[in-house]
Amino acid sequence: MSVRVQSEPFDFGAECAGFGQGGKNVGAVVTFLGVVRDDSGTLNRMEIEHYPGMTEKAIAAMVNEARNRWSLADILVIHRHGSLKPGEPIMMVATAARHRVAAFEAAEFLMDYLKSRAPFWKKEVAADGAEWVAATDNDEIALKRW
Repeated sequence: MSVRVQSEPFDFGAECAGFGQGGKNVGAVVTFLGVVRDDSGTLNRMEIEHYPGMTEKAIAAMVNEARNRWSLADILVIHRHGSLKPGEPIMMVATAARHRVAAFEAAEFLMDYLKSRAPFWKKEVAADGAEWVAATDNDEIALKRW
């Protein structure tokens, strides 16, 4: 189980290579890569802030909950902070489990948590100004299923 909060880019392929391998009871590996999206077509960058230590602890608690709920063999969560341009990787979730349903559900649970509850503050900076990003109604609805 690994949680990393970092400013540096990561190599998704390299992170996926070997993840979940070696476990005798691993029958499914699910991976997800989130990238900075430019819905308006004018985004220059997204600035992501966090409190070191607090953020990792909060994400680790959700990772532990996922591991216990779905009997996961392995979990990897990477989330970046700092200034990110559209198209850059922002986060990654990987889960390994005995069966695919557990791996998929746990990955979705973690992605929903990261999207709306992990202690990150995101600001979209465009040519015409900057705006803080808030969780949407759809984000809140997604959390209710867990």
